Amino acid sequence: QVQLVESGGGLVQAGGSLRLSCAASGRTFSMYAVGWSRQAPGKEREFVAGISRSGGTTYYADSVKGRFTISRDNAKNTVYLQMNTLKPEDTAVYSCAARWAPDRERVWYEYAYWGQGTQVTVSS
Repeated sequence: QVQLVESGGGLVQAGGSLRLSCAASGRTFSMYAVGWSRQAPGKEREFVAGISRSGGTTYYADSVKGRFTISRDNAKNTVYLQMNTLKPEDTAVYSCAARWAPDRERVWYEYAYWGQGTQVTVSS
């Protein structure tokens, strides 16, 4: 089992940047694939980025491709989401999630463990 805590959210102007962090407990974090999703008020949850447990494979939703970068530091049990050129439509609660990943290079889209989320607000 793994516990996840997000940080780094906040208020930023359009065109600005934020870096979200997802810190995980446990000694086997390198065995977990991780993803970031977001949910805006009144909208469905959107999966925006995923990374394999090795860090060698990543996935991005079309809405963030070229602007967001997901990365991980297994030595620090942390996954990051670097968000650049932010837009007002990126405003949402961002959550990280993890799952045990037997495949070293696979990105997953369904997760077993979730953090509480961090609010990102982009003003126009």
